[in-house]
Amino acid sequence: MTFPTSTGSARRPARSRFALRVSRSGPAGEPQDSRHAAPAAGLRPVSRLVVRQLPAVFAAVLTVAFTAVPAHADSIRDKQWYWSPLKVDQAHKVTKGAGVVVAVIDTGVDATHPDLRGAVLPGRQIVQNKPAGNEDGVGHGTGMAGLIAGRGHGSGDGILGIAPEAKILPVRPVNDTYFVGQGIRWAVGQGAKVITLAFEISPGEGLQAAIREAIAADVVIVGTSGNEGQEGNPREYPGAYEEVLTVGAVDRRNRVAPFSNHGAHVDLTAPGVDITVPSPEYGYVQARGTSASAALVAGAAALIRAEHPELSAADVVDRLTGTATDRGDKGKDDYYGAGQLNLLAALTAPQPKPSSAAPATADAPVAAPGRTPADDGDGGIPPLLIVAAGVVLLAGAVTAVALVARRRH
Repeated sequence: MTFPTSTGSARRPARSRFALRVSRSGPAGEPQDSRHAAPAAGLRPVSRLVVRQLPAVFAAVLTVAFTAVPAHADSIRDKQWYWSPLKVDQAHKVTKGAGVVVAVIDTGVDATHPDLRGAVLPGRQIVQNKPAGNEDGVGHGTGMAGLIAGRGHGSGDGILGIAPEAKILPVRPVNDTYFVGQGIRWAVGQGAKVITLAFEISPGEGLQAAIREAIAADVVIVGTSGNEGQEGNPREYPGAYEEVLTVGAVDRRNRVAPFSNHGAHVDLTAPGVDITVPSPEYGYVQARGTSASAALVAGAAALIRAEHPELSAADVVDRLTGTATDRGDKGKDDYYGAGQLNLLAALTAPQPKPSSAAPATADAPVAAPGRTPADDGDGGIPPLLIVAAGVVLLAGAVTAVALVARRRH
């Protein structure tokens, strides 16, 4: 999937990338047609493709598989599997994030989606210096917004975000370091207390300066570690900046997803596999990637800022990292960072000491220390593959015996 951004800039575009595995479905569980499969550059089922568009280059790699979601009323809400381990229901008894503005600097947000009605503020298209509107030709920003502040619809239908009473401030584009920096500054000026930067872009002094200005203005900046853990594991910006709260992805078994980039810059992990999100034109997709993880952490930051308005941005980050559940190697490591998001503890526990609190003891399976954790499958060789291998070996043995017998005669 590519994320084309608005044209109108004569500046040399920078690369921006995001990777996910998605399964698309319509609002009632019916497969979406090509109108919902943004972008128009074309998606092929179960294929990897890199699409380059000029003059705005927005290169992204995506594996896509189109499947239907079971068509019963609560199927979408049921797919939010991370609600139970994060204890979101209990967190919502404390606060739902009212009064907090979260800026989503991304591909835009479709505010007409049923799950986002009333949750989205007028945003900004920075290049053309005009209101952002409801445009999101890709769906990435809409998905982020839903995970952060989705409100669902009807009687328990649709996506409910981590902070469903927070407000989303959409800002675009994200394919140029200069305009991303300007977008950060604009969001700070509009009162955003949390900003998400869930993409990869070339580093730049101006971009880092804008991030530092936001930090100085008491804003929590949440970024991603990246989705190339199995493809060279590069340091990806803006997540690699020290000032950014950098988030990696874990699966249902609390293991770091193999695609999740690792390194000393990883601060925290959160669920990022099999995550259902809203997409433009009333649809939904099932996705995986560190962007989803960052969205959940941004929602958590919004809850903390709503419940503890006296805390500084640094204190909010300390609550998120200092209450995290320790996994992998003891203490901070290159895969889990400080640990895995513990939403309820981050919201209700005593304030940790700055950057020195020991994470909670793990209470679930963890990855083996000192190596890349297993993938998000069942942790072993699929039984069907074992059977198939056995059949092949047996067939080979029978053939060999037959050849020997033929030679003897």
